Amino acid sequence: MTERSPSGQARGGERQQALTASAIAAAVQGTLRGDPDIVVTGVAPLDRAERHHLTFLASASYVPVFAQCEAGVALVSRALAESAGHVLARVIVDDPHEAMLSLLASLHPESVHVPGVHPTAVIGRGVRFGERVSIGPYVVVGDGAHIGSDTRVAAHVVVGEGVSIGERCDLSPGVTLYAGTELHDRVRVHAGARLGSDGFGYVFREGRHEKIPHVGRCIVHDDVEIGANTSIDRGSIDDTVIGAGTKIDNLVHIAHNVRVGRLCLIMAQVGVAGSVRLADGVILAGQVGIAGHRSIGAGARLAGQAGVFGDVPAGETWSGYPARPHRDALKAQAALFRLPRLLRALERLVEERDDTRSADT
Repeated sequence: MTERSPSGQARGGERQQALTASAIAAAVQGTLRGDPDIVVTGVAPLDRAERHHLTFLASASYVPVFAQCEAGVALVSRALAESAGHVLARVIVDDPHEAMLSLLASLHPESVHVPGVHPTAVIGRGVRFGERVSIGPYVVVGDGAHIGSDTRVAAHVVVGEGVSIGERCDLSPGVTLYAGTELHDRVRVHAGARLGSDGFGYVFREGRHEKIPHVGRCIVHDDVEIGANTSIDRGSIDDTVIGAGTKIDNLVHIAHNVRVGRLCLIMAQVGVAGSVRLADGVILAGQVGIAGHRSIGAGARLAGQAGVFGDVPAGETWSGYPARPHRDALKAQAALFRLPRLLRALERLVEERDDTRSADT
């Protein structure tokens, strides 16, 4: 059972808000059955939910689990409204997933950040702050930086010289924004991410690898979220740009001069080499690798571990290594799996031929 402090904060550090079953039903416009006064303070899946949890039932395959569930309140689809169970209250809704999503912010509100600059922060010359900015312990803000209103900068963040951060941004502990980085509004950057570092560019000259200076920017547009320990390089002479509404997972590397369109999804351990162009709505699943100077069309989808060495047309789904249209990749994989059987048959034919030759001699 989750332990809570008197302030309503979970032992893990997250704030929790109590809701009654009647309040939940009103919030999601559902039909309440059961005790309207039962109180929940968190969410949990059916198999682990306890009396203080809200859970949901959306699929018939989970009806046996629901029958044993001890949750306080459950969101239940209309098709499964009569399922047997021990929950104290059930709220009947059209879509339990959507209803749960709408309630999460109420049950687990974000922490309130008090505006102000912590006394251990180091603030450079000519720094400009908007209203209600929160600067945490041991933050370093370089000369000439700008941080917009209602932005939170958590502990140990480094904001480089001349960096521009928009309004209502949230930088988690340990983020580094190199000089030349520009964040627009409502950008969220998780712990340990590094934005605006030099790209991997060298010229072999006079017996050594000579570094190519990087003077471009790293520009992140509105409503982008960047995962923990992700690295996005600045451009060399062009800019690296992340389009509005794009969501980037943990441990992703985006190289110099890459242009990412709007509303893209880039998942864990993806590597995008220099000067790649991703159009709007592209989806890159985990561990996708894209070679430099390639173009991925709007709405294209690349399956996990796809290795891309050519351009991908808009709207298509590609997979495999090297990546190809998904159906072609499945056919190639199926043919590969048939190879051992075909080889055994070929070996038998060779053996029979050799036996026949031996008998003839």
